[in-house]
Amino acid sequence: MSSSSFGKHASGATSSQTAVPEPSFAERARTLMHSGRIGSLSTLSRKQPGFPFVSLMPYALGDQGRPVLLISTMAMHTQNLQADPRASLFVTEPGASGDPLGASRVTLIGTVSRIPEPELAAVRTVYLTRFPDSKYWVDFDDFFFYRMDVLDVYYVGGFGVMGWVAASEYSQAQSDPLAEHNSDIMQHMNADRKDALILLAKRFAGIEAPEAEMTSVDRLGFHVRLKTQDGMRGARIGFLREVTNPTQTREVLVEMVKLARQE
Repeated sequence: MSSSSFGKHASGATSSQTAVPEPSFAERARTLMHSGRIGSLSTLSRKQPGFPFVSLMPYALGDQGRPVLLISTMAMHTQNLQADPRASLFVTEPGASGDPLGASRVTLIGTVSRIPEPELAAVRTVYLTRFPDSKYWVDFDDFFFYRMDVLDVYYVGGFGVMGWVAASEYSQAQSDPLAEHNSDIMQHMNADRKDALILLAKRFAGIEAPEAEMTSVDRLGFHVRLKTQDGMRGARIGFLREVTNPTQTREVLVEMVKLARQE
């Protein structure tokens, strides 16, 4: 991802949004879909016409962020899709703690259909990489690969952060480069560098707090939850420059702490 997108803000945010750069909703949705493994698939019921039928659904992420499913013809959701391909896939932030309504989630709306034979080899590799145990049933006669062609996307990033994402923007977006490492970064900062977070909150967010916790991190910055005299507050702190890996993240955080200590 080019550094030219450093200043691009998430669209659809509320008036509480500051001037701190953030990834777009499209990028956040792609990141969440990349990080997730299991969603809730809603199909249109054949038995009860017009009613949604929801199933637990493991998925892999194919090209353009399209979900790939390995499903059996015996499953009710497959029978529903054969009658009407319209569906939604709902995915929540993996490992989120605290209030579930404060966690990120995304809903993909689209049509689900069987993947053509010429594309099966590549899709099979993608799916088995994500779910190695599926090798035990992938070749059963009743299992087939399906894919969702995304029509629309709705992203919720927590309280008051939500909005629609055009399918074209979602398909062109990339997942955040820290997606595979953000939990380790947050764990390190929250376990070993709480004093640094307090300093950073004072210097870069203008908030004094005796307690601070990093709640998310991405290529452009991070969010903190702060315990102040007036209660709990949240803040977004931007990095001095865009980062693409854990080493760069550590380097820029060290620089920012040094700046904070100079004051």
